[in-house]
Amino acid sequence: MQVNSNTPLAERMRPRTLDAFIGQEHLVAPGKILEQMVQNKKAYSIIFWGPPGVGKTTLAQIIARSLDMPFFTLSAIDSGVKDVRLVIEKARMAGHALLFIDEIHRFNKAQQDSLLGAVEKGIITLIGATTENPSFEVISALLSRCQVYVLKSLTEEHMKDLVNQALEKDEWLKEREVVIKEWEALIQLSGGDARKLLNLLELVVSSLGENEHDVVNDLVVDVVQNKMAIYDKNGEQHYDIISAFIKSLRGSDPNAAVYWMARMIEGGEDPKFIARRMLILASEDIGNANPNALLLATTTFQAVQMIGWPESRIVLSQCATYLASSPKSNAAYMAINNAQSIVGKTGNLPVPLHIRNAPTGLMKNLDYGKGYKYAHDFPGNFVEQEFLPDKIAGKKLYNPGNNAAEARQREYLKHCWKEKYDY
Repeated sequence: MQVNSNTPLAERMRPRTLDAFIGQEHLVAPGKILEQMVQNKKAYSIIFWGPPGVGKTTLAQIIARSLDMPFFTLSAIDSGVKDVRLVIEKARMAGHALLFIDEIHRFNKAQQDSLLGAVEKGIITLIGATTENPSFEVISALLSRCQVYVLKSLTEEHMKDLVNQALEKDEWLKEREVVIKEWEALIQLSGGDARKLLNLLELVVSSLGENEHDVVNDLVVDVVQNKMAIYDKNGEQHYDIISAFIKSLRGSDPNAAVYWMARMIEGGEDPKFIARRMLILASEDIGNANPNALLLATTTFQAVQMIGWPESRIVLSQCATYLASSPKSNAAYMAINNAQSIVGKTGNLPVPLHIRNAPTGLMKNLDYGKGYKYAHDFPGNFVEQEFLPDKIAGKKLYNPGNNAAEARQREYLKHCWKEKYDY
């Protein structure tokens, strides 16, 4: 038997009320913020930030249904400024409207700017959905006009509840008398994505023979291998492949790095996401072993934004092979970790008097700046003095890595600080 509807199971099971919604209890449980919004029928502009398939679009639709106002939907993938302005004009004619923008992080600055006036004047109430950190992807002027709510990954219990809900309510599944004998493959291969889970369930059940009813791990794995996409940029493989890419760069293997990059590119991954991850790695895993790595990664991110696709794939490849072929050091990364750990343990230690700022006479009378030695007044532009608070004086937080560039740093520091870097 085949599915008797062209509508995917995930869409057939999309809840229409908060009572039927599974997950995000911190937002939708009785008394929580979204439940109160629906009850009071008073919405304000929101950005939902969270992983794929956890309910961002569904919550927007539930909120829209609870309000007595026109509702418009745009996808940032295929909508531009013209589409935004058209919706704003319709909202202005209606007096007010709710606008949902999926993947709002894909809107560029000009597109986001086109929303500002209408949001500020109350012509539209905006609900945006994003899988990317809105602090980086949404312009500050728009972000300041929205409440940001973080949606959490679905738990194993949530996933089982979703499947059981579908088995109880979907007519086609009830006709098939499906029994979940083994859960592990369904849960793990869905990667916390409700949409992926339900569509996988539908594929698996469709593959059962007429008199077969049991869903087991081997069957699910077989279906995934034969019917599901090689790379799902919104699912578990997204995280597995970016992990493989980063570890290949860190492991100095340019061949594996460009392979995993190609997998992401062929799967439709956002080039800015790839560039951003390389920018982080350039500092975290290469650092002062090759300071040019950070410069190239920064330029790569800028170039990707300027030249667009598909040419930017060449820039990404140049950067990836350069980073993979660079010497590695996490010394700067470890230094800030060490410093933050000490701050967490010791709190706000006072700044030593000799390195305090002394812009007023009163401060000078209190010995602010007294005894400070100006490095350029001394041979080699260095003079030994303590810059750390008394309680942690002499502490070494930065330990240069074992590579040519940082070896030169170590020699300079050893020359300056003697025994502190004598190792």
